[in-house]
Amino acid sequence: MDEIYHMEEHFEPEALESLKESYRKIIEALGEDVSREGLLKTPERVAKAMAFMTHGYSVDPREIILSAKFQEDYKHMVLVKDIDLYSLCEHHLLPFYGKAHVAYIPNRYITGLSKIARVVDSFARRLQVQERLTVQIRDCIQEALDPLGVAVVIEASHMCMQIRGVQRLNSTTTTSAFTGVFLSQSKTREEFIHLIGSHLK
Repeated sequence: MDEIYHMEEHFEPEALESLKESYRKIIEALGEDVSREGLLKTPERVAKAMAFMTHGYSVDPREIILSAKFQEDYKHMVLVKDIDLYSLCEHHLLPFYGKAHVAYIPNRYITGLSKIARVVDSFARRLQVQERLTVQIRDCIQEALDPLGVAVVIEASHMCMQIRGVQRLNSTTTTSAFTGVFLSQSKTREEFIHLIGSHLK
């Protein structure tokens, strides 16, 4: 496996130290004693967690696709559904999580199935809004493979709605983005929606 995709955690020392100091100040501003036993290592733990949850900034999603781009005479739908997705809402830095469903119809080129899931993760592991995330995944696959069409649907729950604000525990948000035949051919779009088991119309 290419080193760029190795999942071993690696943190830049200067960035980690800056994050650590910032979280120490935040904890103190909340009224806590950062020197008490239970909080002594919390700034470092949170700094490492935040660095991991935003590691998508150091990955080029297009290169993920291109690293496994193959010629293939296949012009039917390729669908990877129920891709687990975890991200951070850029408005409150609270998590949102759910499933991504991604399909494309090849036009001479295909990519490794695991690469689709990695593209989703590389965009999700940034400060995001669900709408932008959906479009970024679509555009990356369209630009890297030039397929006949791309379809992306994300269904996610947002902690900023569940634990603050309106506090709607069971609410989900669905976003979609299409290109090519998924836009121009209703039967193709309907097949995709049927296959992912969504209630979208």
